[in-house]
Amino acid sequence: MGEMKLQATQNPLKGEIEVPGDKSISHRAVIFGSLAKGTTKVTHFLDGEDCMRTVNAFKKMGVSIEKQGLTLTINGNGIEALTEPIEPLYFGNSGTTARLMLGLLSGLPLFTTIYGDPSLSKRPMDRVGIPLSIMGASFDGREGGSLLPLSIRGKTLNGINYTLPVKSAQVKSAILLAGLHADGETKVTENTPTRNHTENMLKAFGADLTTDGHTITVTNKNTLSAADVYVPGDISSAAFFLAAAAIIPGSKLTLKNVGLNETRTGIIDVLRAMNADIQIHNEQSGGGELFGDITIAHRKLRSTTIEGEIIPSLIDEIPIIALIATQAEGTTIIRDAEELKVKETDRIAAAADLLSTLGASVEPTDDGMIIHGKTDLTGGKVASYNDHRIAMSAVIASLIAKDEVLLDDVSSIAISYPGFFDDLAEIKSK
Repeated sequence: MGEMKLQATQNPLKGEIEVPGDKSISHRAVIFGSLAKGTTKVTHFLDGEDCMRTVNAFKKMGVSIEKQGLTLTINGNGIEALTEPIEPLYFGNSGTTARLMLGLLSGLPLFTTIYGDPSLSKRPMDRVGIPLSIMGASFDGREGGSLLPLSIRGKTLNGINYTLPVKSAQVKSAILLAGLHADGETKVTENTPTRNHTENMLKAFGADLTTDGHTITVTNKNTLSAADVYVPGDISSAAFFLAAAAIIPGSKLTLKNVGLNETRTGIIDVLRAMNADIQIHNEQSGGGELFGDITIAHRKLRSTTIEGEIIPSLIDEIPIIALIATQAEGTTIIRDAEELKVKETDRIAAAADLLSTLGASVEPTDDGMIIHGKTDLTGGKVASYNDHRIAMSAVIASLIAKDEVLLDDVSSIAISYPGFFDDLAEIKSK
């Protein structure tokens, strides 16, 4: 599936849907289930391309993983049972797989080579490689080991006390994974809290992990034990339908069983700041993760400023938030989001290009955007940049565009939301 012609909807969006399982939690469930001793069952797993890269990597290292629908059964025998893969591990477009696996592989007594698609091969790995090298890891690859493909000859690692220079849960997680089999204590300190799924899941699997303020400490003392994992709906996927209901008059949607982890709900805070009619109900918890139903109805929106500590909790949602801002009265300012430049593409430039092509008034900046609203969207030919979040943003934008939108490639959407168009058709048909 490549190029697609998109038309505006003639009706409000109505109904209920359940979005796919959380991508971050799905990755980590596979990793920790594979490292643990015993049988781990993962339900509501996201079987998008990114998460399946992680599944396939562990299968190539000798882990038995069976998939039936959206349920995985992982038969783990502990970290020491992982075997050396006989061929390079391919991670496709998955930055999460690459960076977290670097943390794991760096301390295993194995030789591995990892590589990815052209997009992943441009993304910086030294942000993970530098702290891992301090722990004693050894990498070899392009530009001094900062870009894929990389070869890793695992060594005995030493714990470190490291303060993150970037707001990145991937970097934090890679160091904590290395700390699981490093000598001594491994401490990671964040200046700004990032998503904490790794810490939650490590505790659920029995790791020796403690949190004191913004510092997380892990040791190699405890053997991980299997634990069943329910994967809540991904709020980053839900964001596209939250946006659609917020900007299409007459719309009212309920999104079921969406993850409500406090490190991920920045988009809800922003929508409320923009006067969106949004309610949360049926809250539950499991495995250290909160989830519930989100109902949103269209209401007149106003501009806001998004900056500072809220940014890590909505970094993946900024492209769709920028679209929402085009339909809000006033000027919305997004700052402190320079991390967007090293995602699947430079999402600041990509989102600004998408919205500007469709007639919005958007000024990209070094660390964000300035969006002047309210602006009617026109149509035109737009690029996905092979980025699933830019592609889905384009589809949602087309729902309110006056003219046809021609999206160059929709294939990347399968990375995180294989059933996106089916769910969109469901709420358009009510």
